[in-house]
Amino acid sequence: MRRVSKLAAAVGTAAALALSATACGSTSTESASSDSSDSAKKGKGIALAYDVGGRGDQSFNDAAYTGFEKAKKDFGIGGEDVEPSDGESDADKVQRLTDLARQGYNPVIGVGFAYAKPIEEVAEKFPKTTFGLIDDDTVKADNVANLVFSEEQGSYLAGVAAAKATKSKVVGFVGGVEVPLIKKFEAGFVQGVKDTDKSIQVKTQYLTQPPNMDGFSKPDLGKEAARGQLDADADVIYHAAGLAGQGVIEAVAAKDKWVIGVDSDQYEQKTLAKYKDSILTSMTKDVSGAVYNLVKSVQDGEPMSGESRFDLESGGVGLADSNPAFTEMTELQEAVKKAREGIIGGEIKVGTES
Repeated sequence: MRRVSKLAAAVGTAAALALSATACGSTSTESASSDSSDSAKKGKGIALAYDVGGRGDQSFNDAAYTGFEKAKKDFGIGGEDVEPSDGESDADKVQRLTDLARQGYNPVIGVGFAYAKPIEEVAEKFPKTTFGLIDDDTVKADNVANLVFSEEQGSYLAGVAAAKATKSKVVGFVGGVEVPLIKKFEAGFVQGVKDTDKSIQVKTQYLTQPPNMDGFSKPDLGKEAARGQLDADADVIYHAAGLAGQGVIEAVAAKDKWVIGVDSDQYEQKTLAKYKDSILTSMTKDVSGAVYNLVKSVQDGEPMSGESRFDLESGGVGLADSNPAFTEMTELQEAVKKAREGIIGGEIKVGTES
């Protein structure tokens, strides 16, 4: 089911809506009067097409929404953000992107690698519209900006932190869906753990296998997986599971163990406030900044094109330090700092496959 609501309210109100949105999310729309690619003008505003889980995941999609809202406010432009539907096909995505481009939104951003093929198809039909593709670098076109991240680098730091925080010498990784992108999170995390202490056991579990993407949207799956790892003595669990990660966080908090969040600083998410004391840190991706920079480039008349990579050195990935307990762990902080310097300096090479 898709719901429609106006986003003509002030930014503060819209942000509040983002925090209260549920898995099925909402769609904000603005009227349009043209169906030609020639109408794609930078003044129309930004369009955001969400990934599985939609707005309200307190993670990946919400990070994109933050950049969307900031761009609307700073540039005084309109915007439309559109939810995915359950079990949708590439044809559904193509129709969604086509509708947005035809209305004149520019840029049109697909949040997630699932938009790769649809954007490749639609971008060819609307050469005057800039398309943003987050987490995929396979689509090559003059009007496509590939916004990609070095998730393995941030995940390496998460692994170092987990290795220093564990008391049981067992840590866990919960991935949403076993796809190449999430394997990068796993690879960096496992390497970070093992480089810190080879004796630590890492338990890994994926919630679903493609083409089933429920592992990014079903919190109950995350909760069940986390419970299994906790029962096997894991006392620090890192998740890369989108909305399903909320189930991981809930399960870990119930056992008073440590969880490491992902994409957004999940310690600061209001919906997760009752679990925050168990959120050691989060591996953050500056999806918000990537969205904002793309909009700015269009507004400046010099739209981004090709690959833009956000890594540890640029601040595109990293570890959040909102939890005071995390910052007070002196040995952990020293180890993370050393690892960060090693990656940036080139002494540590982080792999992307486990």
